[in-house]
Amino acid sequence: MSGPVTPVGVNHIVLNVRDLDESHAFWTDVVGLKQVGELKKTPQRPNPPRMRFYSCDHDGKMNHHDIALVENRELPAPPKEWGMFGMPVAVNHIAITLPNREAWLQHLEYLQGKGVKFNRRVEHGMTHSLYINDPNGYGVELLYELPREVWEGDIDAALNYATARPTEGKEALEDEHENVPVFRAAE
Repeated sequence: MSGPVTPVGVNHIVLNVRDLDESHAFWTDVVGLKQVGELKKTPQRPNPPRMRFYSCDHDGKMNHHDIALVENRELPAPPKEWGMFGMPVAVNHIAITLPNREAWLQHLEYLQGKGVKFNRRVEHGMTHSLYINDPNGYGVELLYELPREVWEGDIDAALNYATARPTEGKEALEDEHENVPVFRAAE
């Protein structure tokens, strides 16, 4: 074999959190994941850490877990303000795909109604995204993917494209989806 096997995707992410209940509320009530399990005591593991497992919707089925949370009360306090770069947390952000544009817009309206701060709204070349943060300071990107034919012709150009959008008011809920750029490699 000449090199490593290319993985087929990210299976799950495990985050250390200061307060499991606070983080549970964020990942279920704000992001919309479903709890599918919790670490329990066993004879082999009499004192397990507080740990819960969460799944996205996979065509109407739950996964064993897409994200897991482990309580660690010794974590430092989160930054006062979230930023895309220069943060003192090891995870830059976690991207969560919503089913489609309509569901994404519905979720943005729901979050705005709950008073969730929109840190950043961006129309990328391959996704349209909202960036928020969890109680521990982890960045969370909620997105919907644009059709493959929009970005697959020049993935690098699509990755480098970004248009900032408003983060407050009704303008934060507007989305340009008809006149998006289509990326093609130079011939």
